[in-house]
Amino acid sequence: MRANSEIGKQLQVFVRENNVDQALRILKKKMQREGIFREMKRRKAYEKPSERKTREKAEAIRRARKAARKQAQRDGLLPAPKRREETRGGMAGRGRPPRFDPAAARAKPPAA
Repeated sequence: MRANSEIGKQLQVFVRENNVDQALRILKKKMQREGIFREMKRRKAYEKPSERKTREKAEAIRRARKAARKQAQRDGLLPAPKRREETRGGMAGRGRPPRFDPAAARAKPPAA
């Protein structure tokens, strides 16, 4: 079990130039990477031992498939994953697409 081996492990974030917002973003990112949010969600309610075994087995299968896929990509058996195109600000592929505005669509002349 990973959680038991990491008891007492501390995440440390430095606040530079009183920029607490940036430090909070960094802390959240570190917590996400460590799986703390997933662990909190999982511990919110009791998990029966049978459910735990089922979940752990599914996680192991998922990890094995991912490792096999990565190995196949390295061996050239599968194509490499498509890279996202960078746009202004480096925010390509993040968040929702812009909302459809019917008024703006009517204002533009149709492309011929």
